[in-house]
Amino acid sequence: MSIEIRELEHIYSKGTPYEKKALKGINLTIKKGEFVGLIGHTGSGKSTLIQHLNALIKPESGSVIIEGIDVFHKDTNRREVRQNIGLVFQYPEHQLFEMTVFKDVAFGPTNMGLSEEEIHSRVIEALDKVGLGKEIYEASPFELSGGQKRRVAIAGVLAMEPKVLILDEPTAGLDPEGRDEILDEIKKLHKRLDITIILVSHSMEDIANYVNNIIVMDDGKVILEGDKYKVFNEVKLLEDIGLGVPQVTKLCDLLEEKGFIFDEQITTIEEAFKALLPQLKGGESHA
Repeated sequence: MSIEIRELEHIYSKGTPYEKKALKGINLTIKKGEFVGLIGHTGSGKSTLIQHLNALIKPESGSVIIEGIDVFHKDTNRREVRQNIGLVFQYPEHQLFEMTVFKDVAFGPTNMGLSEEEIHSRVIEALDKVGLGKEIYEASPFELSGGQKRRVAIAGVLAMEPKVLILDEPTAGLDPEGRDEILDEIKKLHKRLDITIILVSHSMEDIANYVNNIIVMDDGKVILEGDKYKVFNEVKLLEDIGLGVPQVTKLCDLLEEKGFIFDEQITTIEEAFKALLPQLKGGESHA
């Protein structure tokens, strides 16, 4: 599904001493099948923006158009919108509540009024998509590891077969192994399902490793967008708003000062290795 956001504005506590303009004239286009990273420091407007995409909150003005349908038009069926736009909140395992993993993942499809056969099929398929097998179907979700709980929560959203998947800090609180497991599964999902994925993260390394395009927010506005190489080339701008760039990008900038050559912006360890290996094998001195 393609997403068009036009002049979107949102105000919290309007007309009170605590009034805050959280979104200020947001204009964005996210193409069908894109893997997009949404970054910005706390209070930049990221969470407010993504909650508009499945109509959890209503804008002060502007529009969100998904596949040609205005989400906030009076005739729009917002329940259908929410089924197509899957939103996984930060710490989604806090939303787990059923006695077994299978029942928890089945909750969404059951509320959609699907047949028992269809529900069963969707649950099995969703759990398979996040790398969980039948050995945990009857397990209590509360007895699983943090990474497994997170995957069960994501499976619960996938079981509703959304066309867009939005993940708000999906690796928050996980150890490095759990973080890598979750992100790898999300990357596989994008390849297998060809759905639009929006990944909200504060980790520049995670964004660099997994997404294609990046949206940068600050003070309720989009201040930068484009492919990750273009965005991470704006080092000063990113540092000025407290974000920075991946550590490997900084390292390669320092190596360039020592005489190493990088034809393109480096954002991942794999890219750095590929660019450096021929130069190191050549035995040239760059000191």
